[in-house]
Amino acid sequence: MIGDMTATTHNNFRALLFGKVLGIKRHEYVGVAWSFVYFFCVLSSYYMLRPMREALGVDSGVSSIPWLFSSTFVVMLGATTIFGWIASRFARRVFLPWVYIFFAANILIFYGLFQYAISHGITTIWIGRVFFVWISVFNLFVVSVFWSFMADIYTREQGRRLFGVISAGGSAGALAGPFVVSTLVVPLGFSNLLPLSAALLLISIFCIRRLRRWAHHEREGAGSEALPPPKPLGGSALAGVSHVAKSGFLSSIGAKQILASLLGTALYMFMNYLVGEAVEGTDERARVFGYIDAATGVLSLLFQLLVVRHSVSRLGVGMTLALLPLVSVIGFTVLSVNPTLLFVAIFQATRRAIGFGFVKPSSDMLYSVVTPEQKYKSKNFIDTAVYRGGDVIGSWSVTAMWGLGITGISLALVPFAVLWTGIALWLGGEYKRRAVTQRAEEADG
Repeated sequence: MIGDMTATTHNNFRALLFGKVLGIKRHEYVGVAWSFVYFFCVLSSYYMLRPMREALGVDSGVSSIPWLFSSTFVVMLGATTIFGWIASRFARRVFLPWVYIFFAANILIFYGLFQYAISHGITTIWIGRVFFVWISVFNLFVVSVFWSFMADIYTREQGRRLFGVISAGGSAGALAGPFVVSTLVVPLGFSNLLPLSAALLLISIFCIRRLRRWAHHEREGAGSEALPPPKPLGGSALAGVSHVAKSGFLSSIGAKQILASLLGTALYMFMNYLVGEAVEGTDERARVFGYIDAATGVLSLLFQLLVVRHSVSRLGVGMTLALLPLVSVIGFTVLSVNPTLLFVAIFQATRRAIGFGFVKPSSDMLYSVVTPEQKYKSKNFIDTAVYRGGDVIGSWSVTAMWGLGITGISLALVPFAVLWTGIALWLGGEYKRRAVTQRAEEADG
């Protein structure tokens, strides 16, 4: 009797926590759990590397940032073309694991290069610059591929309920990675953390396999249409570019991305300059950036677990997308009168937490109303080449305005944040229209 009461209480608590609070249905537990672990591994791997990238960027000097971002953009264009060619010719179940194997192997190569340079007393500044460019490509590809896969295996309705919780897995990883760095980077040295980052990335391959199996059984059990067959997407390697050029919806997503990158790059350069002035040594700078990333992770995790689902359902996709540009309007206005390292760090952590906690899950929902080819190729092009193109525009623009100081540059950026807000609201309305049309077509079919 007591055992039955305990089991009933446990089931009621689980139903309350997962169903009412997190919005997860019983048959989705396994899929969400593997998605959570998958994203945790991807972002914890990246966030072990990110503070090292920032510290190495400071070592190169703020004047080198535009060149580093320009180099990243060029490399990104080539990488996007190669990715488009691969996606056109190989099944997703084949190329998705190889994306992670490729980048894990790259991490181990950098580990060997840094170890060799340090042990032989060779300066690491040029290895660091190559590492900076590489990781700027790496993070966009692994995250973009993750969300394309999520949009593939979950329906639009599931995405609205579950993407916030799944994003929390990434935020947990974004918290765990910087914690490891801030704790171990000084006693061990940054290069010795690279093998652990590679190992976490490889675990994601196992998660992909489990998720494909779960999604297949999920669709079969519900009597729904099976997962897209494991065949190549077809089309040209540059199809993602042409789709963006021809679609007002996709080009608006790209414009939103450029504006986000412009403002984010400006804030990044402010942080780079102020940390370089206040903190000495690569490992110590990596520790500072690790603390900032950890603060971002805590805020993002809270937003994604407890708030984002309610934000999308009550405010709509458009207003949720507009949260970050509205905060940017306020933040850059305040920054123009208070250009200090402390405020820049708080603004950076808050802005990125809102981006990960609210805007990223909502942005990825936009791709649930496009074709599979657009979902992989166009999304990858926007999330990688367009994103880094925004970095190039932002870094050279801020460099050209550097004489105005942080105060003058911040004021000049406020109108761009206002424009970004308008685009976000339009995208929310267009998403809603497309979703209604798509549901009607599915009902007729």
